[in-house]
Amino acid sequence: MAVQERSTEAFVEQVMGDLAACYGGVMISTGHKLGLYRALAGHGPMSSFELAARAGCEERYVREWLNSQVAGGYLAYHDESETYELPAEHVPVLVDEASPLFMPPAFEIPASMWFDQESTLDAFRTGAGIPWGDHDDRLYCGISAIYGNFYRASLVPEWLPALDGVVEKLQRGALVADVGCGYGYSTLLMASAFEQSRFIGIDTHAPSLEEARANAESAGVGTRVDFQRADAKSYPAAGGYDLICFFDCLHDLGDPVGAARHAFESLADDGTLMVVEPFAGDTVSDNLGPIGRLYYTGSTNLCVPHSRSEEVGLALGAQAGPARLAAVFEEAGFGSIRTAYETPFNIVLEVRR
Repeated sequence: MAVQERSTEAFVEQVMGDLAACYGGVMISTGHKLGLYRALAGHGPMSSFELAARAGCEERYVREWLNSQVAGGYLAYHDESETYELPAEHVPVLVDEASPLFMPPAFEIPASMWFDQESTLDAFRTGAGIPWGDHDDRLYCGISAIYGNFYRASLVPEWLPALDGVVEKLQRGALVADVGCGYGYSTLLMASAFEQSRFIGIDTHAPSLEEARANAESAGVGTRVDFQRADAKSYPAAGGYDLICFFDCLHDLGDPVGAARHAFESLADDGTLMVVEPFAGDTVSDNLGPIGRLYYTGSTNLCVPHSRSEEVGLALGAQAGPARLAAVFEEAGFGSIRTAYETPFNIVLEVRR
């Protein structure tokens, strides 16, 4: 059983821990946006007055924030000198924005969920959907920052090489579609690594595509990347793609079978469908723990509502698991489905004709 017998007091302690974590998320976001973590990093023990001066903030607020961070185990406190210190081990998580472990932007995601709660309550009561574009804007920047860092660490050095022959095609010059590209981080990572190839990012959310185009210009790959507004069942086949990618989005679609079938029809005969999905097992019991809790919660508030907003509304959910995903591709006509790579957070599937 998932829940063992325990006292009410023990369960209250668990709930209080969850409540403290919710409060802590606000403090983490505050520290990030005010530059407090950056001001602490690499400077050793520091008083609240020194930190306030360095960050340009008022000391009394800074002191209270510091104490919350000590209580939460984010900072060290030195009693004799009454100073605070950011451990070096915490810098990749709280300060280094290029680190795949950098977490402060992730707290924009639950902030958006709270803001959108009335819509979620209505969806529960009526069964209606909530399109991706109808959420609070904090969702998009939070999702893009977190997934952008994950992809930067893994996409080019690990995931693409795990696919049979794909890197060689990209090096020679391939045509690639990135379906559900959002701000375009995954598209641009591939475009920057493979200069002979051409990339088309596909998304339905116009504001995200605007950000993606700006990001492409900043990255200097604008001539090799095109971003188009289309859904997963209507983007142009463009003569046959060598690689079509779905990064953490297939389960969000109302008709994932239809999207997979369109990919089947749009691939070159020897093309590859690369599908990155949240890591999950096939049963609820396989998905217990903090990661499963995060994914089921995100699925409840974001993934299932978006799927329900589209035709079919299959609502696979973020914890679909390998068996349900394989069934989608088999129904779409694919004959070869294998797990190419796994992390604690993602599963990478290679799907071929």
